[in-house]
Amino acid sequence: MEQNIPQISPELWKPLEAGEKDSEKIEKPSLTFLQDGWRRLKKNKTAMVSMVLILLLILGAILIPYFWPYSYEEQTLTLSNTPPFLDIYPLNDDANNICIFITQSYDVIEVTPDGELLQLLQPDYKDVIGRKSTYDLNGKQLVIDYSLYTQALKEYNALEKKYGEDGSVSATEADYLTTYFGEDAADTTVSVLEAKNILEEKIDKCSITYDGNKLTESKSVHNKTFVLGSDSLGRDLFIRVVYGARVSLTVGVVAALVNFLIGVFYGCFSGYKGGNVDTVMMRIVDVIDSVPMTLYVILIMVIIGSGMASIILALGLTYWVRMARIVRGQVLSLKNSEFVLAARTLGASTGRIFVKHLIPNMMGTIMVAIAMQIPNAIFTEAFLSFIGLGVSAPMASWGTLCNDALASIYVYPYQLLIPAVAISVTILALNLFSDGLRDAFDPKQRK
Repeated sequence: MEQNIPQISPELWKPLEAGEKDSEKIEKPSLTFLQDGWRRLKKNKTAMVSMVLILLLILGAILIPYFWPYSYEEQTLTLSNTPPFLDIYPLNDDANNICIFITQSYDVIEVTPDGELLQLLQPDYKDVIGRKSTYDLNGKQLVIDYSLYTQALKEYNALEKKYGEDGSVSATEADYLTTYFGEDAADTTVSVLEAKNILEEKIDKCSITYDGNKLTESKSVHNKTFVLGSDSLGRDLFIRVVYGARVSLTVGVVAALVNFLIGVFYGCFSGYKGGNVDTVMMRIVDVIDSVPMTLYVILIMVIIGSGMASIILALGLTYWVRMARIVRGQVLSLKNSEFVLAARTLGASTGRIFVKHLIPNMMGTIMVAIAMQIPNAIFTEAFLSFIGLGVSAPMASWGTLCNDALASIYVYPYQLLIPAVAISVTILALNLFSDGLRDAFDPKQRK
């Protein structure tokens, strides 16, 4: 029996057009949540610059102390309070190509022309009453005379005390004004502000004479021995700022770990269980959060003493409560979702539901919350160290550096400015980076 075999039309064997071949082609590859967030984060230039700055800070805090020539506690008392930039006076001595630097207390430091500190010179004779010091340098006499400026400063202080900052005075009431105005002094009246300008601009702070020749030409060079200057005990301010970064970053890492290990799982368990369990657990959070951080640190210091351990323990007790509240709210909105109900129906344990389903779906919120709490932890540590509740001397912290600089803020302002700038730049970079994370991982911003 013959079967009728259908004939296939030759039209069906024609090759497909190029457009038909690509009709089901996936134009855009699928991305995971983290890959999509990283793609969006890379487009935020401010966040990327902040991230690079944070990475450089971390690497510097870890690596620099291993090869830096000074430690955070090494003291060179003879080279104390030297600023980052030095106004040095070349001696124009053919035999020895050296310069001198005059400190704020009118001591003399021998310096190389490129700014390397050599030694503090000891005077052969120091006239405290006459405000004059004499040194024997390379067989020649070096004389530092600061009597004129000192006397003029006393006269200005007396004028300011008598007339105030906004008053007017006769030029004959101070010798340095009489010297400046000359024959016209008797008929001249100047403001106290002008008297101050004359003191600062017209009168040299000291007269420097070397081998009978007055030194007038000075040049500014960078301090090669102490890059950011030295403090009142002659310690290198740069390496102390680096160790301060170590302390601050350690506190930030501890805050992040505490937030994740305690806050996330505590809030997740509380929100998932609900009912009376949730009520009791959140009331515990309210009680812990009601006690100020400073009081925790003081109580812990009474028991274990001051130092880094006290701050870390105080952070461990209190810094997770905010994260617990955030995670609890997220869990309350997710626990009745279909994927959670499906996992529960299939017999998944509570821990597996947390790790495999709830926490991954909250990871964007968790990452942003952690990133925003790290700068708060760093600032808290700096504040506690500033008021004396932080790390103990001689260990360096940005807060203790600011506190140590307060006593001489008007004479050596760089000692306060440098750690303050370090705190500000670090916290600003962390805040900008956390803002970038929020924009990158916020589902409402996704396109």
